[in-house]
Amino acid sequence: MTQAKITIEGAENTFDQAGQDTVLRAALRAGIGFPYECNSGGCGSCKFDVLEGEVENLWPDAPGLTERDRRRGRLLACQCRAGTDLRIKVRMVPECVPVIQPRRLRARFVGMHEITHDLGEFRFVSEGGADFLAGQYAMLSIPGVGTPRAYSMSNVGNNAGGWHFQIRRVAHGAATDKLFHHLQTGDEIEIDGPYGLAYLRSNVARDIVCVAGGSGLAPMVSIARGAAQSGMLNARQLHFFYGGRTWRDICGETFLRELPGYGDRIHFHPVVSLPGDEAGAHWSGETGFVHELVRRTFGETLPNFEFYFAGPPPMTQTLQEMLMVGYQVPFEQIHFDRFF
Repeated sequence: MTQAKITIEGAENTFDQAGQDTVLRAALRAGIGFPYECNSGGCGSCKFDVLEGEVENLWPDAPGLTERDRRRGRLLACQCRAGTDLRIKVRMVPECVPVIQPRRLRARFVGMHEITHDLGEFRFVSEGGADFLAGQYAMLSIPGVGTPRAYSMSNVGNNAGGWHFQIRRVAHGAATDKLFHHLQTGDEIEIDGPYGLAYLRSNVARDIVCVAGGSGLAPMVSIARGAAQSGMLNARQLHFFYGGRTWRDICGETFLRELPGYGDRIHFHPVVSLPGDEAGAHWSGETGFVHELVRRTFGETLPNFEFYFAGPPPMTQTLQEMLMVGYQVPFEQIHFDRFF
């Protein structure tokens, strides 16, 4: 069990790394604004330089590093553990200071129910409360799976210790194979969280747009639930867009119908990108990509909304470009965490 003291050059910040923490998770656990998004090696937001000391690189080929980064000796804090005391260089980001400092806890599996043919909601219960903001995620350490996986919560923070994750089955995926086929009621996992910057901004007066694709459903359901629970929707509208490949992939409305104001202040907009699929005869709704439906629905009024979105990288990248470049939606009105 490695223990090390890590000092950030020029920032007068020193923090301790202990146990199995990465440099990133140790920093966030200490309440430091270390830049990050995915926590999984894909986005590259947590790049840093080692000035003194030695590190263990857990994933040298992580896609978040470019060849230029590797030539320069840059590393990803989410994929490194300190082997000795360190002095590092990184640009601190005040927005990354955790609102709720992440912690590790044991949680017991209590059940799963199917949402679609390949999407299920897994429910766990921990001792004490489940403290997180709507839209955040946690790192799950699953027995038999080598590295932790990032999954978003679909419920809201609660005192009962409930952690709900809507997870898509991935072909040949070690984590989803374990979850869907081998996890038994009563089994325990470790949950480390919360993490994530795309949480609900409860002090914003603008109407809300949530856009989800695939397993991006979970954080958007959490945002909708959080907005309803907090009373935000007493004076705001919430538009929930969900994009699927075929009609069999469409989901989310069941959860929204449970919320006060559905059909009045909460609106569901599903869209299918492959209506010509073998089962396409079942679909008579909107077709195309989800970002196109958002554009058709709001047009030039897009800058008037607060946006939250989650889904496959091509979806989130296209949506961000459309909003910022095509319609000049201010960056501070756009909230998403990049996952790859």
